[in-house]
Amino acid sequence: MSRTFARRFQVATAGHDQVLDITPQVREVIQASGIRDGLVCVFVAHSTAAVSVSEYEPGLVEDVRVAAERIAPERGSYAHNRLNADDNAHSHLRSLVIGPSVTVPLVSGALTLGTWQRIVLIDFDTHARTRTVWVQVLGE
Repeated sequence: MSRTFARRFQVATAGHDQVLDITPQVREVIQASGIRDGLVCVFVAHSTAAVSVSEYEPGLVEDVRVAAERIAPERGSYAHNRLNADDNAHSHLRSLVIGPSVTVPLVSGALTLGTWQRIVLIDFDTHARTRTVWVQVLGE
């Protein structure tokens, strides 16, 4: 019989394209769920952050920053910034491209990530924040 289990955790971030490995926190939620086989959805509840699956090493973290700047330059001219007297339109756009969630199969109590894959949170905003991440485990 299928079950669901959801739990949230918070992560302090520095903003400015910071990439954080949240795989350990996701694994803690899976363990607490008692579910062994199914799907794990990881979702960040903020419009200037994203969640993805990636290798987590210093070179790639720097490459993420460079690619994000190419996707939506921080100093670009954006209606969001003009209309809202804000400075983070680029953060919203970067988040839109990557997305707020990932789903990973769960088999025998383990995430089916590849050897170097990790679940990462990327904070694109212009200042430090506390981010809320939801993990929902579905299965049996």
